[in-house]
Amino acid sequence: MGNRSDQPVRNLPDRLKQILSRLAEAYPNAATDLKYSTPFELLVAVILSAQSTDAQVNKITEKLFKKFRTPEDFARLTPEELAEHIKGCGLFRNKSKFIVEASRILVKDYQGQIPPIREQLEKLPGVGRKTANVVLGVAFGQHTFPVDTHVHRVARRLGLASGKTPELTEKELCALIPPELWQPTHHQIIQHGRMVCDARRPRCPQCCLKDLCPEAGKKGEN
Repeated sequence: MGNRSDQPVRNLPDRLKQILSRLAEAYPNAATDLKYSTPFELLVAVILSAQSTDAQVNKITEKLFKKFRTPEDFARLTPEELAEHIKGCGLFRNKSKFIVEASRILVKDYQGQIPPIREQLEKLPGVGRKTANVVLGVAFGQHTFPVDTHVHRVARRLGLASGKTPELTEKELCALIPPELWQPTHHQIIQHGRMVCDARRPRCPQCCLKDLCPEAGKKGEN
């Protein structure tokens, strides 16, 4: 019963190998829940997802992308006009400014295309390291390890990272895990964080990693 991650997992330390193998088995189809059809739509969706759920973002973009789909479309809007279409997500006024400004830069400097280069992506308004990592990994297939709150929390609980910031956690995880596993592991950890390793009340008795986790049972359900 193999999977695409079998080969690189074989040469890892046993505990890490077990963690990765169990995550891959538990969440074999883990992928982004955001709905998109182009790299630009993904970028917009990821910007909208900050302090909002993917489900809520998908409700917004389902209507939004029927009216506006390209950087050119969004560049013609004012932030105030776009804000009316994205009211359902948190910080929508700031996000509308970021998306309109980023769209205008993409039209002016990149012929309306998303640059597949980290440094250029991170210069766009509203695009930090995590957002760039998601776009580069999901849309362009690059080896990136985006660290959101779920990845940061689960990695620390498992003892895979000790960094106090997502950036430090990313460095630690990238040093431990082979690059070809970064994207699938990222998605699997997110699913595990959402479904089992909850921030306030982790369901440790139901966790497939409970015998490998230093924190198992400390905060979980009894």
